[in-house]
Amino acid sequence: MEEYMGTENTESHSEYGADQIQILEGLEAVRKRPGMYIGTTSSRGLHHLVYEIVDNAVDEALAGYCDTIDVTINQDNSVTVIDNGRGIPVGINHKAGIAAVEVVFTILHAGGKFGGGGYKVSGGLHGVGASVVNALSDWLEVEICQEGKVYRQRYERGKAVYTLKVVGECDPDKTGTKVTFKPDATIFQETTEYDFDVLKQRLREMAFLTRGLKIILRDTREENPQEKSFHYEGGIKEFVSYLNKSKTPLYENVMYFEGSKNNVYVEVAMQHNDSYVESVYSFVNNINTPEGGTHLVGFRNAITKTFNDYARNKKLLKDNETNLTGEDIREGMTAIVSVKIEDPQFEGQTKQKLGNSEARGAVDSVVSEQLTYFLEQNPAVAKTICEKSILAQRAREAARKARELTRRKTALEGMSLPGKLADCSDKDPKNCEIYIVEGDSAGGSAKKARSRATQAILPLRGKILNVEKARLDKVYANAEIKAMITAFGTGIHDDFDISKLRYHKIIIMTDADVDGSHIATLLLTFIYRFMPDLIKQGHVYLAQPPLYKLEKNKKEWYAYSDEELNQIVSEVGRDQNNKIQRYKGLGEMDAEQLWETTMDPEKRILLRVNMDEEAESEVDLTFTTLMGDKVEPRREFIEENAKYAKNLDI
Repeated sequence: MEEYMGTENTESHSEYGADQIQILEGLEAVRKRPGMYIGTTSSRGLHHLVYEIVDNAVDEALAGYCDTIDVTINQDNSVTVIDNGRGIPVGINHKAGIAAVEVVFTILHAGGKFGGGGYKVSGGLHGVGASVVNALSDWLEVEICQEGKVYRQRYERGKAVYTLKVVGECDPDKTGTKVTFKPDATIFQETTEYDFDVLKQRLREMAFLTRGLKIILRDTREENPQEKSFHYEGGIKEFVSYLNKSKTPLYENVMYFEGSKNNVYVEVAMQHNDSYVESVYSFVNNINTPEGGTHLVGFRNAITKTFNDYARNKKLLKDNETNLTGEDIREGMTAIVSVKIEDPQFEGQTKQKLGNSEARGAVDSVVSEQLTYFLEQNPAVAKTICEKSILAQRAREAARKARELTRRKTALEGMSLPGKLADCSDKDPKNCEIYIVEGDSAGGSAKKARSRATQAILPLRGKILNVEKARLDKVYANAEIKAMITAFGTGIHDDFDISKLRYHKIIIMTDADVDGSHIATLLLTFIYRFMPDLIKQGHVYLAQPPLYKLEKNKKEWYAYSDEELNQIVSEVGRDQNNKIQRYKGLGEMDAEQLWETTMDPEKRILLRVNMDEEAESEVDLTFTTLMGDKVEPRREFIEENAKYAKNLDI
């Protein structure tokens, strides 16, 4: 045995020689490691391909050459993007010795954005956009109109099938680029199907951020094709109005500030509404920066300073009162901060946080100056905002006092976990899960059924508070919410610390009826607003209790949907001996049944609650629409999405 081991080792040593060092040439690298270039090969990466091509067209629009982008999902799930920009150059690139188009589509890190004066500002930065899309497509065709000729080239899996050739004529004044590509199913193994709604959200966002640009999205896959057109002359002002449509604005007009400083072009639009939630989104060269960065810091500084100065001058704040904090002023604010920079520096490859120091000063000075001016001219608006902020300040104080009470006492004072919580004995959070159940009846069965070591149960009485319509101090005073905060252990808001999470799975277990769904939505609203990281890091789940139980000849089957029931019935045969029970609620099950169907880790079905950071503005909007006060937007939302809803209790 030892001998054998010895020989094995020497062999493997000899294999690792100079020739084992592989050089991945050109686009091979992308095909081998796609995640490095597009983040993931799941559905998100698939949609990312479209944005890469659209980004290039938007860059043409930012440079002032293009005003319409047309995106079509074709029947075979290939996508066509047409723009009326200058068209990708067709001349020969002397350095590479092939047409410039071919360079753009086949060589990594090639593009017109590395200096050379082609573009002032651009979203695509790494110069990998078009070539990456090409590398990850089964085939890609590009057509360009320039100087009265139509040029075409086709590629398969990143390699040119023929050199660029002229295939027809066009109007001498017409220019533009048309790209059609079909994603490669061997790379995108999860799905190659495009989702119209996902594209719609992102393209809508792009149209808002580029004033005057028209983006059309078509889906030709269904019998009656869908088409949406986005064109906003008001740019980000309209974006704020769109995000505020299900809330009541505190004043009519959206504030809008723009200006340039130190080569940074700044645009800010903002408006307060009657909610208690801050929704500020920041962008650099049209790319969303979910983690903010220097431009957001500048904006916050300017807002805090300007409003405090104003409130002091106008004696809305007395001399003995403390300054308003940024948080107070931003309560109920919806704002878009968009900057355009020649050479943006991002922290990290994913472009989620801006690092340019000049952006901070630029946003700060543009907003400070123009906001001061605006407040002086609109004293009524200014007063409304200041009054709301002062109320928020008082509520924050009250909340702080309430929070001190909810915080876990120190070890000396004894651990005061909520009385209703049946905790688990295992102390390692990775192994533990907590079930949040409605009502004591289901809670009783769940406590009997659970595996004591790793499953904790927290029963809630009645419906929890809708946090969308309540201020912080109200939230803290609510007994059910307090119980949850204490049980999770992470604290909320500024005190939130995910490392203190006591259970790695938080499972919402409600009845499968309308009320149950409502309670689940209230719980999700609370978690999303106060502890969003729990969702982002995938700790929140929904349990799926069965809808039916079928008994026959002393055997039992459980079905979780109507389809499943039909399947079971057809397998066991339809006759008189079938006893089918429809569960109305969890309380109808005894502990054994509950364990078997909903709580046993081997058999249960859990749905993980996910959220895409890029679509945060849309998630926000969904919660405010559904949980806010206004009826009209809610009705529209329900009508639009009715086709996705399952018959709940019919």
